[in-house]
Amino acid sequence: MRTDEACEQIMKQDADYWIHKLGLAEHPEGGYFRETYRSSESVGADTLAERFGGKRNLCTAIYFLLRGDQISDLHRLKSDELWHFYFGSPLTVHVIGEAGQYQAILLGPNAHAGEVFQASVSCGCWFGATVDIPRTYALVGCTVSPGFNFQDFELGNRANLMQKYPEHARIIKKLTSEES
Repeated sequence: MRTDEACEQIMKQDADYWIHKLGLAEHPEGGYFRETYRSSESVGADTLAERFGGKRNLCTAIYFLLRGDQISDLHRLKSDELWHFYFGSPLTVHVIGEAGQYQAILLGPNAHAGEVFQASVSCGCWFGATVDIPRTYALVGCTVSPGFNFQDFELGNRANLMQKYPEHARIIKKLTSEES
């Protein structure tokens, strides 16, 4: 059983503690991650939508940590992704739908502030994330089904996204680099 003292120690841990404790590595989109689950079963290309171009594991899951001074660059997947809040500061998942609609999803523990513990991002949407409280971090999880494959991952190109969604220029500039 946990004691109050042990709970207080957990609450005092910083981002470096979790990066080390969970064995996280840098993620290409920003932040840190580690795959925690990849189903042993897969689904064949003949069953999946044509966009996948091959078989995929049924499901994958990762830990994902983002510091307050980092961003998760806008990117999109060919699969739906479910986000889970675990620990730290609230995190905003910024989503631009295929038709151009924008949504800010607040992941966190404060339901009174509109935060949720879980949220989904549909395949094909552009999305990225921020921790909006400086000098903090958010520890979350992401589950992808059909399972994640880097062939299904596309980083956003700032110029292309600005041309397609000029009404979201502020968020596109915030969540992409000039070189992208």
